[in-house]
Amino acid sequence: MAAIQVTGLVKRYGEVTAVDGVSLRIEEGEVFALLGPNGAGKTTTVEILEGHRAPTSGEISVLGFRPDKGGRDYRERIGIVLQEGSVERDLTVREALDIYGGMYPKRRSTGELIDLVGLGEKAGARIKTLSGGQQRRLELALGLVGDPDLIFLDEPTTGFDPSARRQAWGILENLTALGKTILLTTHYMDEAQHLADRIAVIARGRIIAEGTPETIGGRADGRTLVRFALPTGVTPEQLPVAGAVVSDGTVTVEASSPTRTLHDLTSWAVSRGLELEHLEVDRPSLEDVYLELTGDG
Repeated sequence: MAAIQVTGLVKRYGEVTAVDGVSLRIEEGEVFALLGPNGAGKTTTVEILEGHRAPTSGEISVLGFRPDKGGRDYRERIGIVLQEGSVERDLTVREALDIYGGMYPKRRSTGELIDLVGLGEKAGARIKTLSGGQQRRLELALGLVGDPDLIFLDEPTTGFDPSARRQAWGILENLTALGKTILLTTHYMDEAQHLADRIAVIARGRIIAEGTPETIGGRADGRTLVRFALPTGVTPEQLPVAGAVVSDGTVTVEASSPTRTLHDLTSWAVSRGLELEHLEVDRPSLEDVYLELTGDG
């Protein structure tokens, strides 16, 4: 069953079309990443789904509601974690969660949320004393306080160091285990790769690609490059593969059948007692595909 169903979504501001016919379907319990450059229509689309903006036209159903007309019944079923929060900084972590939780008829307990986001040692600390990463964890907890069915996450790990980002990913994975649906926006391709079940790329107000992290934009069928250092005393003409390009002592082979290419190369090298130093196999990353799709490559 779809948590979000959008068909032909359009949003215009005067003569400017910010969203131009977007259609999306996000299933219940799915983690869906919406990627796009600044000005692509990503934020406008998400704000319409959250109910903060009314569409110009199109059919929209989120948890069975038209978001901009859903009222309190709709808002009680969603959680929103913005890129920058605005919580009263003199409150403690526990106080903030108690106050926000009191607004919801159905809520998760303060202690459970504190444990979920890893703020146990900071439960009694003032928000103004928290680090940036700790404040971000609190914002995530506040987005979950009403036990929402659908969570909107806007750049959830912006400003995190690599260790904190990995910890945040673990928290988000725990949410999916609880059956929550997550709509994620991020500029980190590795984050989308790690967390998302499916990805859509929006550019110029339109969805230009959609699929799993492994297949989007034809990634699964993209070229594979095999690279290694040219062995001493070997000329490019002696290599057992066609189409090898040598530059600054590095051999690059575009392989339509990587397994066969590697077999031919390694068998040839072993039979001659050669070592293929710095051997690596590289296929298009999600970032490569994204940059090509959006024209930023």
